[in-house]
Amino acid sequence: MGGFSIRSGCDADIGILLEVERRAAGLLLDHGAHDLFAMHSLAAADLARGIRHGVVRVAERDGQPVGFALCNEVDGQAHLFEMDVLPEHGRCGIGTALLASTWDFAVAHGWTVMTLTTLRDVPWNGPFYLARGFAELPLQECGKQLAEIIARERMLGFPMELRMVMRRKSALAA
Repeated sequence: MGGFSIRSGCDADIGILLEVERRAAGLLLDHGAHDLFAMHSLAAADLARGIRHGVVRVAERDGQPVGFALCNEVDGQAHLFEMDVLPEHGRCGIGTALLASTWDFAVAHGWTVMTLTTLRDVPWNGPFYLARGFAELPLQECGKQLAEIIARERMLGFPMELRMVMRRKSALAA
C-alpha cells in the first residue's frame, strides 16, 4: 500500500465516512459491546456539523478516504468523539497520524486538553491512546458536559466497566 495524507473533511466525504465507521466497527464483532456500537453509530448530521466547524480530519489513500477523526468542544476543550480507520488500512500509522493531526488542530485553536471515551480492553482503543500521551481521567475530574456524555453511554447500555475516560494535556495546559 502506498502513502496517505491527512486533510480536512468535506461534505462529499460524509457517505464514505459513515461506511468507514461501519466497517471499522466490524473489528469489534466478537466484543460484547459490538451490537451497541452498531446501533449507536454517527449520523450524517454529526459529520456535517463537524465538517462545518472544521473538526473532521480525513485520512486519504489513493484519493479515497480510509479513515477519519471527529473532534469538537466539550467543557471548553477538545473531545475526540470518533476515530476510525478501514480495517484493511489499519496498523500502518493512519490512526496515529489522524490523532496527531487532530491534536495539532485542537492546540492551534486554543484547546490545551483533549478528552475521549473508549474501550479499555481493545488494543486499538485504550492501549493505543495510552501509548500516545493520554492517561485515564478519574470520573470525579470530568467536567459537566463530559459527565453527561458518560451518563448517556451508561443509559444506552455500554459496558461501563470496560469503558474509560482519557485525557491528554498540552504543555500549555494549566
